[in-house]
Amino acid sequence: MPRISGVDIPNNKRIVIALTYIYGIGLKTSKQILKRANVDENIRAKDLTDEQLASIRNVIEKEQYMVEGELRRVINQNIKRLKEIRCYRGIRHTRNLPVRGQKTQKNARTKRGKRVAVGGANPKAAAKT
Repeated sequence: MPRISGVDIPNNKRIVIALTYIYGIGLKTSKQILKRANVDENIRAKDLTDEQLASIRNVIEKEQYMVEGELRRVINQNIKRLKEIRCYRGIRHTRNLPVRGQKTQKNARTKRGKRVAVGGANPKAAAKT
């Protein structure tokens, strides 16, 4: 299994797709990296030579693509800064609500979590006790 930027990329996938398993590299960036490294997009990851792997690693390092731990750290620092200055987006992050203006009354289950039943919400049930 080839290892790039501390990530084992899958053997059986085309290299253009396998590079997207690295955090911070999408399909477009993957194509740019392979073009600069002079590597064919259709080669399977297991068929790469050591020279091709080295050229891909060099492009990622020299072009200074932010990937994996460095990118995660920068993103977390940005969110922490927003929370500290108590701006609207920071408050939304703190309360674990959608940040980018989405509606929340009936949606946003991914961000807000699973529904929780509130006891006594039914007026008939509250009257019996």
